[in-house]
Amino acid sequence: MARLRLGPLLRYVDEEAATVWVEASRPCVAEVRCADGARGSAHTFQVDGHHYALVPVHGLTPGTRTTYEVILDGGPVWPEPGSRFPGSTISTPSYAAAPDDPVRVTFGSCRWAAPPAAEHDPVGPDALDTLAARLAAAPDTERPDVLLLLGDQVYADETSPATQKWLARRRDLTEDPGTQVADYQEYTHLYYESWLDPEIRWLLSTVPSCMIFDDHDIVDDWNTSAAWRADMQATPWWRERILSGLMSYWVYQHLGNLSPAELATDPLYLEVCATPDGTDALRAFAARADADPAYARWSYRRDFGRVRLLMVDSRAARVLDDEENRAMLDPDEAAWVRAQALEGQGSAPGAYDHLLIGTSLPWLLPHLIHDIEAWNAGLCRGERGQRWASRGENVRRKADLEHWAAFPASFDALTDLVAEAGSGPAAPATVAVLGGDVHHAYVAEPTWPADSGAPAAPSARVLQLTCSPVHNSIPTWIRVGFRFGWSRAGRALGRRFGRHGRAAPPRINWRKTGGPWFGNHLMTLTLRGRSADLSLDRADARRGLVRAEHRTIT
Repeated sequence: MARLRLGPLLRYVDEEAATVWVEASRPCVAEVRCADGARGSAHTFQVDGHHYALVPVHGLTPGTRTTYEVILDGGPVWPEPGSRFPGSTISTPSYAAAPDDPVRVTFGSCRWAAPPAAEHDPVGPDALDTLAARLAAAPDTERPDVLLLLGDQVYADETSPATQKWLARRRDLTEDPGTQVADYQEYTHLYYESWLDPEIRWLLSTVPSCMIFDDHDIVDDWNTSAAWRADMQATPWWRERILSGLMSYWVYQHLGNLSPAELATDPLYLEVCATPDGTDALRAFAARADADPAYARWSYRRDFGRVRLLMVDSRAARVLDDEENRAMLDPDEAAWVRAQALEGQGSAPGAYDHLLIGTSLPWLLPHLIHDIEAWNAGLCRGERGQRWASRGENVRRKADLEHWAAFPASFDALTDLVAEAGSGPAAPATVAVLGGDVHHAYVAEPTWPADSGAPAAPSARVLQLTCSPVHNSIPTWIRVGFRFGWSRAGRALGRRFGRHGRAAPPRINWRKTGGPWFGNHLMTLTLRGRSADLSLDRADARRGLVRAEHRTIT
């Protein structure tokens, strides 16, 4: 009999359809049966000896919540017998019949797998574990309509002691890549460690999720520069690592981001499902995706009624060929993002009331950090000569200077897109850029000076909303650095760096209007009509999720 190795994960949900992802122990037919009669089935596909299915569920009723079970080859495997959690459910929206119902979007990034419950947690309680406990204790309470995981869902380069013991039974850890993961099988272990956590497993089975990668899903500072790529490609272990990382991301995270309609026309998905073993097809895809940033599109769009989400790949889509033409997004990707942001916005009332741009890396950083990254970009492209350029590359890697500010043309392009999307007769109420990565949470708001050369100020309220980590840590000295980075003194010091690197000053101003908050957090936007509320919850070992901030945006 087939067993359920991992999952179920509830991924895509709309008014009448959903997808449920599972990993089984052997080839089988996976079925999802809902209490209201909706159902779906799919045969598993195989990658590197593992068996997966993404089950499309049709016939759901808008505006309802129904429990479901998972069946493998006719045998029930979920919910588990005697589970202490409520039954997993699929909750469908009713955008047409109830357009004023709120859309709740919860997001965060950077999650180390939590240790077993009996062990001490050195980085404090896991915010996702804590959210799961709250929802499980009160199943009928308000819950997120979607959970956005903005990167570092697994840490391929920072493995736990338990994983290192497991790795040591497979290979010699004195040889590269040491305690980091090396291949696809080791990546699957990371996902087991992270998603078999009982609270996380239940949460992901009942709250829809959207995901995008960041560097630690592959390796720290992934795609920092052309020189970085050359150095990594010269190592004997990197090729297997990058191919396995992209392959496992496609299977475990990316597929669930797509709608049933998109899956039905996705060439790679159809090819992998049509062959007894999709490993070679997926490996060839990963190799081309790594070699050519324009080959694969990891970015995607989701519409939740009149809320539009654009999840933007700010890692694999980078153009790094030379310092003069560095870009966060390749030209095709940038054009696609712009087209998706503006589609349907030509005339009032427009296609959406709120635009969310999810990117693992924040657009607006503390001023000192932004200016240092712009300074470093100037040095690396030779503004101060070759000696400074060489120093700049070394500093860039050691200090992780690779956010939007480190790609000045891309920073300006995103700024202009935000302004354009937030302007005109069909302007939304808000444009929010959602980010993570930097291990603290904050709210920043920009302004567009009239004489800056940038487009006119948008009429929408624009925010940078950053929430990180979900479950990780930050050294005290970095906390002090972030606080200083937001200060007047930090801003003045940053301007001096910028002048030395001959960096053009930003065409917009911004200020921090909330935070910085440190700890394990989740941030939630509640969007109703053209109104928006923001809340931030911190995981507390004794009190569960504690409200750290709540404010009305519009």
